[in-house]
Amino acid sequence: MTLSHSMLAIEISTPGGPDVLTPASVPVPVPGHGQIVIRVAWAGVNRPDALQRAGAYAPPPSASPLPGLECSGTVVELGPGVTRWRIGDQVCALLPGGGYAEYAVTHEAHALPIPKGLSLKEAACLPETCFTVWSNVVMRGGLRGGERFLVHGGTSGIGTTAIQIARALGARVFATAGTEEKCEVCRALGAELAINHRTGDFVAEMKAVGGANLILDMVGGPYIERNLKALADGGRLVQIAFLQGARVTLNLAELMTRRLTLTGSTLRPQSDLAKARIAREVETHVWPMIERGAVRVVMDSDYPLDQAPAAHWRLESGGHVGKIALRVET
Repeated sequence: MTLSHSMLAIEISTPGGPDVLTPASVPVPVPGHGQIVIRVAWAGVNRPDALQRAGAYAPPPSASPLPGLECSGTVVELGPGVTRWRIGDQVCALLPGGGYAEYAVTHEAHALPIPKGLSLKEAACLPETCFTVWSNVVMRGGLRGGERFLVHGGTSGIGTTAIQIARALGARVFATAGTEEKCEVCRALGAELAINHRTGDFVAEMKAVGGANLILDMVGGPYIERNLKALADGGRLVQIAFLQGARVTLNLAELMTRRLTLTGSTLRPQSDLAKARIAREVETHVWPMIERGAVRVVMDSDYPLDQAPAAHWRLESGGHVGKIALRVET
């Protein structure tokens, strides 16, 4: 089909706060080999978008400079070599960038079918969180049924997804959150124990049950040393972000004497091949969880595309529970 040469998108006019997100007319992306163009219906809003907006998370050299790492919509153009998708297919997709726009381009292997029973809005909020959780909790962290799993920020998009996937795998799930109301949400999603990090001590709570076998953390800073103390012998700490800083001083002798593992990853810089492998695992293992109701999308709020600044204010307020989405297609 013939696409328009220009589209509405949200640009980052200069690094800064949410108000630097500005509507603009930009060229429609052209697919390369193995790529598809998606007419975006909904785009997920994530922490890395806010970091990019603030100038702290530059996109890869080949990626769109526009924010937005996940979307749902309709395939409208195929690049050379595309075999899985046809024009008109509805998909949700992990993006290297560019989701805050009417059209986005991604590798065909990073797009997945809409799970049965889900709306396009819900589906737009799956790729970034499901790819991140599955690749770090299962592929990297090796979580197994019966193990004790702790996730910090249990009501974030990552947290709500991690609680449910870990529970579906048969793990004992523990979470931290900042209010009693948020702790109740964690328990309703399947956490055996939810700890208010403002009033409780997650280290003591985890030691009381034998220590965590696996911890998923996006806080960093002083949490890193505390996480190591909260692990059981032989436990694993997987770091996926550093909201409170990446530079800490640690006595690494504890890793040796207690046989601990400290690892981590970021999703966006990984190769197309690595992301394709994650996509296959997510479709094989997580999509059935969603379709049988073991994992659901927890939605906080949605905004029209031109209200992207309001969506970022909501994200950074700390009050949201679950995912925030931008409505692109009207």
